[in-house]
Amino acid sequence: MTQASYNDTFPVFTVFAAFGASTLFLCLAAVGRDTLSNFYLGHRRLSWVGNGLAVFGIYMSAAGMLSNPGLVSLRGYDGILYVLASSAAWIVLLVVISDAYHGSARFTVGDSLARRLSPRPTHMAAGVVALLISLVYLIVQLVGAGTLAAPILGLDGAAAQRALVACLGMLMVLSVVGGGMRAATAVQCVKAVLLLAGGAVLALAVLSRFGWNPATLLSAAADHSALGDDFLRPGAHADEGASALDALGLELTRVLGSAGLPHVLMRIGTVATAREARRSIQFGSLLIICFFMAAVVIGLGAAGLLGTHAIVSDSPSGKTAVLLLADSLGGSITLTAVACLAFITIMAVVTGLILTAAASLAHDIYGATIRRGKASEQEELAVARGAVLLIGAGAITLSMFAQDLNLSFLLELAFAIAASAILPAILYNLWWRGFTTRGATWSLYGGLLTVLLLMTLSPAVSGHPAALLPDADFAIFPLRNPGLVCIPVGFLLGWLGSVLGTRRRSADGAVRHSEDPAALAPTD
Repeated sequence: MTQASYNDTFPVFTVFAAFGASTLFLCLAAVGRDTLSNFYLGHRRLSWVGNGLAVFGIYMSAAGMLSNPGLVSLRGYDGILYVLASSAAWIVLLVVISDAYHGSARFTVGDSLARRLSPRPTHMAAGVVALLISLVYLIVQLVGAGTLAAPILGLDGAAAQRALVACLGMLMVLSVVGGGMRAATAVQCVKAVLLLAGGAVLALAVLSRFGWNPATLLSAAADHSALGDDFLRPGAHADEGASALDALGLELTRVLGSAGLPHVLMRIGTVATAREARRSIQFGSLLIICFFMAAVVIGLGAAGLLGTHAIVSDSPSGKTAVLLLADSLGGSITLTAVACLAFITIMAVVTGLILTAAASLAHDIYGATIRRGKASEQEELAVARGAVLLIGAGAITLSMFAQDLNLSFLLELAFAIAASAILPAILYNLWWRGFTTRGATWSLYGGLLTVLLLMTLSPAVSGHPAALLPDADFAIFPLRNPGLVCIPVGFLLGWLGSVLGTRRRSADGAVRHSEDPAALAPTD
């Protein structure tokens, strides 16, 4: 790989160490009042501009930074369509959700559901699902950080990579324990500014190589691709049968799953009003679109300057295309800068995931379910900080065993659960007055179990050389991504659970199950 071209890793190590130390200092400087509202949401006092930057920061993972340009460099028109269409679709969906969700949620997805449904079962179901999504996504990010940073730092061997993951993970755990949402927001805002600047500089460097002429860039990308003129035509990678269905399912899962990710939804509540929530989502969405447009230019530049054969020989999925391009444009200095951007990108997402998982465990499962809402603020705050340490340690430990696994499976799993369990429950709860506690639990648990079952029996886990378990074969479900099946099932279960059984309407007009006495009790 290009990283191996370093003869002296000391300057690179110094840059990474400076990034790590600066991140920890930034988090400690953001520590505020010791309250639940401050720890979970920063007292809801963030500006819409800052929160918009943080929305971009928490949404834009390393996959968005590295994989999207790689996809464009290998697939041309189809890659461009996938990158831009998926971003635009989830933005519309999230803007629709933001106003109503801000008014319904206190801290978590469980709070939004429990506002008009039975508190204990909805908190428990939402907490379990959100915790699982966050943990799976967290493992992917930690492994990705080690995979990216270890070669650049000159660390060889699995043991060194695992040690690096442990150090990076504990750095983020300590920052969240001390600073909560304010610390996470500080990291995400800094990451957003640096990533936008880095993407713009790289895109402009590409355009300058082609005389600032987009037509010349497109022509060079097509000439150096494996597809020739088909590189710029739709459908060059469209296959028949299961492959086409897989591609459709993947895009549907990414679009709907992005709007249902608990750590993205949690950011909606960090501003004071619904209007500011909508403005921050719109601003963050604009930044995401701008960055994805830069990613398209970067991807085309990688194809035009390097050629798809060179990219595929280094990484069949194209994930190193940005690093290869950076080395080609500016040598080791540019490569180090891009690698540091990817590093801080991962760390910013990790802080948000750890905080969201801790809130699910401490607030939904412990506070609302086990303690029935009777835990004091200081008690829950202590549990939340303990949950950060527990979840961080657990994720780091699990990531040790996931170093050699195909992590695309875990990433698709997290998005599929969000799209099939969280999103149906949220949409029904916000926009359908007939939605009930049973509908919520059926949607959450049913969507979760459907995803786990279908993905376990899919070619993503066994029966394929690129599967999670390539030597086993128990795949009886034909699609690698179950989104086309599990997402409709999640919505169907939410509707079915709500219309079945005897229902009673409470004084405030909300529909609740008569067989659930707790559902008839007033909620906060």
